[in-house]
Amino acid sequence: MWQMINELSKWLMTTQLSHDMAGGWKWGWATCETLHFVGLCLLLGSIGVLDLRMLGFAKHIPPGAIHKFVPWGVAGFVINLITGALFFIGAPFQYVKNIAFLFKLIFIAIAGLNIMYFYLGGVRKSIENLGPEDTPPLGARVVSWVSIIAWFGVIYWGRMLPFVGNAF
Repeated sequence: MWQMINELSKWLMTTQLSHDMAGGWKWGWATCETLHFVGLCLLLGSIGVLDLRMLGFAKHIPPGAIHKFVPWGVAGFVINLITGALFFIGAPFQYVKNIAFLFKLIFIAIAGLNIMYFYLGGVRKSIENLGPEDTPPLGARVVSWVSIIAWFGVIYWGRMLPFVGNAF
């Protein structure tokens, strides 16, 4: 598997997009960093508020009203997915053997599975009709804790990428 990842990385480095991201487009990396940050703000600004409401903060706001912001979180995730892919294409060997990148991907997977459980496991339906001051069921609170921990892990390991280095 490592051989295949190395071959893909070598090939990516020969592409024009990789060249552009690695400095051929003067503002490419900086623009993507800014967009990545904006995406993160959209994602955590919407999902994080819903998670906090599920945990008992801002109980005067009905969860359904906060859930209307979830599409903004999805937009933020898509922005981060695109810019993250561009970072990878621009410097694949900065990522493929970096333990921080592996942990970041693991936390993204945990967050994704948690979101799937929220929607497919019935948790979303359990909060649909909650009013102000209503306490969400235990399942919603657990999903919220997992979400907060997972996204914190994504952010932490993403920030550690340049500092941890290769571990494989």
